[in-house]
Amino acid sequence: MTSDDTTLDDSAPRLEVDALLDDPRTRIVVCCGSGGVGKTTTAAALGVRAAERGRKVVVLTIDPARRLAQSMGISELDNVPRQVKGVDETAGGELHAMMLDMKRTFDEIVEGHADADRARAILENPFYQSLSAGFAGTQEYMAMEKLGQLRASNEWDLIVVDTPPSRSALDFLDAPKRLGSFLDGKFIRVLMAPAKVGGRAGMKFLNVGMSMMTGTLSKLMGGQLLRDVQTFVAAMDTMFGGFRTRADATYRLLQAPGTAFLVVAAPERDALREAAYFVERLAAEQMPLAGLVLNRVHGSGAAQLSAERALAAAETLGEGFAEDDDAEGVHTENNLEPTGIVDLDGGKDASGTAGGLSPAAAADPAAPTSASAAQLAAGLLRLHAERMQVLARERRTRDRFTALHPEVPVTEVAALPGDVHDLAGLRAIGDRLALTGTTTDHDTDD
Repeated sequence: MTSDDTTLDDSAPRLEVDALLDDPRTRIVVCCGSGGVGKTTTAAALGVRAAERGRKVVVLTIDPARRLAQSMGISELDNVPRQVKGVDETAGGELHAMMLDMKRTFDEIVEGHADADRARAILENPFYQSLSAGFAGTQEYMAMEKLGQLRASNEWDLIVVDTPPSRSALDFLDAPKRLGSFLDGKFIRVLMAPAKVGGRAGMKFLNVGMSMMTGTLSKLMGGQLLRDVQTFVAAMDTMFGGFRTRADATYRLLQAPGTAFLVVAAPERDALREAAYFVERLAAEQMPLAGLVLNRVHGSGAAQLSAERALAAAETLGEGFAEDDDAEGVHTENNLEPTGIVDLDGGKDASGTAGGLSPAAAADPAAPTSASAAQLAAGLLRLHAERMQVLARERRTRDRFTALHPEVPVTEVAALPGDVHDLAGLRAIGDRLALTGTTTDHDTDD
């Protein structure tokens, strides 16, 4: 490849997005990646494209920024799938979207696995309210719970999951294990012991056998908090095993052949370093990786003109402009008088423009001087050189990733000129996702 080549190396396998979406065996697509790389937009675009190709799709987002709802023309998303209007359903597909409500999902688990009195006691418990609203890993655990619920309903042909951004990469894979271990771990079992023994015997057992430990816990947690935890544990006793069971079931679902992970990244060093970590972690967890979506890739309509040649041409134009000025006796660097800029045409003070043109010439775009045309051409050439340098940097960064992971299929998504805020924009992203040829030749960014 040349230094300014902007297309994928032919040796890199290409990600066939349409084949992935059309395959009836594909039931779950999980979009993961670091923050700010376009996961939510990618997930929404995949959902729109799959629905318009005939599949019944639900997109589950964990992003609280509401961008998915806005782009799909929905005033608000919540914990219930809502149908998206404006999607072409002639192929028989449908599109629904929802945003995870972490606490509501936890409440649904309690309500579904406890009788009315016990469920009310749990939901009103202060420790439970803190746990369900913000305990570390709860959001990721509940995302997997909701995914399991959606898949178990068998209502959807395809579920597209937009995972939460996280520096620790695949927290949503670890969270079910962590929360399940916490709720089914030794600490909880110790707190459950008094309730299991029951009554005065239980209190005696607690006071005699664990007075030292509970005294320490009371100092660390506070007496009221410890009592809230113990009450919560007693009420949740019959449910703890279910958390671990469901966590294990969801984990196996993510490893199943019907699941496909897409790693989304920008063509930048840090984002692709994160993407490489995602790929390695997914392989270690035996999760089925479909490929890499390289998002917001820049292009150029004149890729054959290298940065070096563009800069050389700009310098040549600048030199020619300077020589013409010298030949005509015009010295722009000395064209300043104490009273203002001298008008080259009339010799009048303060009647020219900063570009050296008279107001009449500047106001007439149909009659530019040769000097202004040369300046404009030189400026455009320098802008092109900067763009080609960006392209070359993106290409080098991309090639480092493909060299480390030559087995990972890749698709490039050309940058759009603005933010995506409607279904038309999502369709445009979907079209770019599905391109199987080289990156588009034209520049599509601001």
